[in-house]
Amino acid sequence: MTHQRTLRRRGRSAAVFALGLLGGNLIARLNVDGHGDAPARHSRRIVDNAGEAIISADEFSRVVLANPAAAAMFGVSVGQMLGQPLAHFIRAPAEPGGSPLDYFQGGGRAGRRATDYAGVGMRADGDAFPIEGSITDAFQDGVTLYTIILRDISERQRVQQKLARSHDQLRQLSAALQTIREEERTHISRELHDDLGQLLASLRMDLTLLRETCAGSDDSQRLIAGMDANLLTAITSLRRIATNLRPRALDEGGLYFALQGLRDDFVERHGIACELLADEAELRLDDQASTAIFRIVQEALTNVARHAQATRVTLTLYRSNSELLITIRDDGRGIDDADMEKAESLGLVGMRERVWGLKGEISIGPDEGPGTRIDIVLPVASHIV
Repeated sequence: MTHQRTLRRRGRSAAVFALGLLGGNLIARLNVDGHGDAPARHSRRIVDNAGEAIISADEFSRVVLANPAAAAMFGVSVGQMLGQPLAHFIRAPAEPGGSPLDYFQGGGRAGRRATDYAGVGMRADGDAFPIEGSITDAFQDGVTLYTIILRDISERQRVQQKLARSHDQLRQLSAALQTIREEERTHISRELHDDLGQLLASLRMDLTLLRETCAGSDDSQRLIAGMDANLLTAITSLRRIATNLRPRALDEGGLYFALQGLRDDFVERHGIACELLADEAELRLDDQASTAIFRIVQEALTNVARHAQATRVTLTLYRSNSELLITIRDDGRGIDDADMEKAESLGLVGMRERVWGLKGEISIGPDEGPGTRIDIVLPVASHIV
C-alpha cells in the first residue's frame, strides 16, 4: 500500500515508470555472481547503452546499479559507484537517513517535464553541478528499489543565466532610451514654447499695430484679419504640440494637475467621458515617477480612443502605504489575449516597460462586464517628495 501511494504522489510518466521497473527487475533478477538470466542480461544491455545516466539505489540509499553514462557524469567508473552511498554522488537532504526519494524533494520542480526534480550532483573531484532527476520506485520480492534517471543541466543553466543577463541589459537599455527620449521631448517642448511661441506672439502684436495704421482700407483689414486668424491657429497648434511633447503642468504643477489637463484634453478631443479619482497630496512624486505615470495613463487613454469604442473611462490613483495603485477602466469592447500578443501592440509594450522600470507590476485584461481593466502597482517610497 505504501508503494502505491508513493507512485501516485510522484506522478511518474509511463516512460520513466517503465525504466524504473526495468531497473528494479534487473536488480531483483541478478544472480549472486552478477550475471543473471537471459532477460536480465538483455535488460542490463538496455540500461548500459542508454544515453542518459541511470542509477538504482536501495531503501538505504546505496547504489546497487549504475550505467556507464552515470559513471561518466560523476567522473568515476561503474565499479566505483556500486555499493557506495548515494550521497557521494548527489547532495544529500538536510535530514540524514532519508530514502532516495528525499534527494529530489527539497529543490522543487525543475526542467521541462512535471516529473523532473532539481538536485545537485557531486563529481569525483568535488565539483558540484546542477542536475535534474526523474525517480520511481519498484517493490519486488520484499525489496524496494529506486531508479533515478539523471541529466546534467549545467549548460542549460548557463544559457538561462546568459539570457537573463541579456534580458536585464535590454531592460536597462530600454530605461535609458526612455530617459533620453523624455529629455529630448522636454528640450524640444521648451524650445517651441519659449522661442517659436514668443516669436508668433510678437508677430501677432505687430499685426495688431499694423491694423491700426491701415484703418482706412477694407481690403487691408480683411487681409490683416486673415493673417491674425492664421497666427492664432499656429499659436494654438504650437501649444498643443509642445504640451504633447512635455506638458508644462508636469513641471510647474505636478502630476495631479498634469493628469487633470490630460483628462480635459481627452474629453475635448474624443468626446469620451473621463473621470479622474485621485488626491493631489498622494501624487507628489519625483520627476522620474511622475513622468512614467503620466506616460502610462496617456498611452492607456490613447489606446481607449483608438480601439476601445468606449463611452466612459475611469482613472483611479491612490496610495496604500508605500505603493501607488493605479486602475484604468473603460466600458468598451474589451481586450483579448491575442490583442495583447500582437507584434504591433507597441503601446502596451511601452506601458509594461515603464511599469517594470519602476519595479512595479501591471495586469491588463477584460473587466467585469464589457470593457478593459488595467491594474498597476508601483512601489513609490523612494519617489515621494
